[in-house]
Amino acid sequence: MGTLVIMARYPELGRVKSRLAAELGAPAARDLYRAFLDDLAARFVGGPIPVVWMFHPPDRDFAALLPSGADCQPQHGANLGERMHEAFRRLANCAPLIMIGTDSPHIRSAWIVEAEQRLGDHDVVLGPCDDGGYYLIAMNHPHDVFSGIVMGTSHVCAQTIEKAARQGLRVHLLPSSFDIDAGKDVRALQRQLDSDPDAPRLPATLAVLARLR
Repeated sequence: MGTLVIMARYPELGRVKSRLAAELGAPAARDLYRAFLDDLAARFVGGPIPVVWMFHPPDRDFAALLPSGADCQPQHGANLGERMHEAFRRLANCAPLIMIGTDSPHIRSAWIVEAEQRLGDHDVVLGPCDDGGYYLIAMNHPHDVFSGIVMGTSHVCAQTIEKAARQGLRVHLLPSSFDIDAGKDVRALQRQLDSDPDAPRLPATLAVLARLR
């Protein structure tokens, strides 16, 4: 049994989803991000795979946002890549580790299952995003596929694959998806939740989207 690691920020007004806040306003962006946290917790906390929430900034009471007993640990590192690598090192005894962010609350559970299965004969599993990043990274061991890569650019996934290849690591790619960074992504999420019968249930997110319409 692997461990699901969710990288998250404390939903502080003006400190989350800056691109989205520029389009929708900071309160709406914060409310939507908080809904993502609530829906991810409802979907995965207490489920068949153990969950560890890695939160930032480390001085916030993140555990107060989640169901009682949720495993919450602070992120450490100067940038997101460092914090992700440090999380893989710190939780190495809980491997295999499947790491996701909070920007893709619509991630399919089947993709998480596939990631764990593919680690049987691959070293790294990535879930590519349409914007060039990735919504999931999974490994059995804390390989450094993070150093020197600037997160948030359109080359992150490609550079991660190249870095893994230079280390002789075998990479498996999951189906492509998208994360929620801008207004167009919010609209894409709304369309998916409205029309795809296989989309996961996200009641908190749907409630905020209804207010934004």
